[in-house]
Amino acid sequence: MIRTQQTLQTNLGNPILECTGITKRFGGLTAVNNVDFKIHNGEVVGLVGDNGAGKSTLVQIISGVYLPDEGQICVDGEKVAFSSPMDARNAGIETIYQDLALATNLNAADNIFLGREILNKKTKMFSVLDRKTMKEEARTILKELEITIPGLDRPIRELSGGQRQAVAISRSIYWNAKLLIMDEPTAALGVPEQRKVYELVGKLKERNVPIIVISHNMNDVFTVADRIVVLRRGKKVADVNVSDTNDEQIVSWMVGKDDDSKESE
Repeated sequence: MIRTQQTLQTNLGNPILECTGITKRFGGLTAVNNVDFKIHNGEVVGLVGDNGAGKSTLVQIISGVYLPDEGQICVDGEKVAFSSPMDARNAGIETIYQDLALATNLNAADNIFLGREILNKKTKMFSVLDRKTMKEEARTILKELEITIPGLDRPIRELSGGQRQAVAISRSIYWNAKLLIMDEPTAALGVPEQRKVYELVGKLKERNVPIIVISHNMNDVFTVADRIVVLRRGKKVADVNVSDTNDEQIVSWMVGKDDDSKESE
């Protein structure tokens, strides 16, 4: 049984995202089992668990890759049913996966507008990309987030891992993300670039953007998160404020050493 604890979360208002009783099965395997999850504006929630715990499946349900077999999702208090990732994006849910989904042969501006390009109609039959406007808009959002990259015309493949992560984040924020999901945001990054990602998460929090951070790195989670949700074998076993726990306790919930699960209200 998951115990409850009164916390400051009661003062955060209505959640931007609320998942209730989410269950997903693949044949005889229950990947996510009756999971409740919510996040409020300006909140950073760390989603953790061992391999096979159900983190990826839960996020893929939230981001429109899968429909849940049971349960419901509400965004801004409205029930939604995403049939595709584009549905989720149109509802303001942006996901940054480990591969960042960037076209490495294109520059930062082209990537920010990838799939949503601004067109400049030249004739009744043909349109061309309005590269000038896209470049100006890209420069503006990068400046707002205090992101520095070595030239907007350089292809993404010439940027560092941290700079690529920053471009992916900028793309999400430019398109007015209501919720940002970051999957292992510091994987394969050096310590200086990890710090840059932490700073970016802090800037997004100041802009009141709620963020779900999926990570195996406890330092990541405790550095940026306000709250931690732990999954084990498809079930939610803990939902606690960072200030009320420590990394040893989180790991014990992840691996099942502590049978006394915990949830914050």
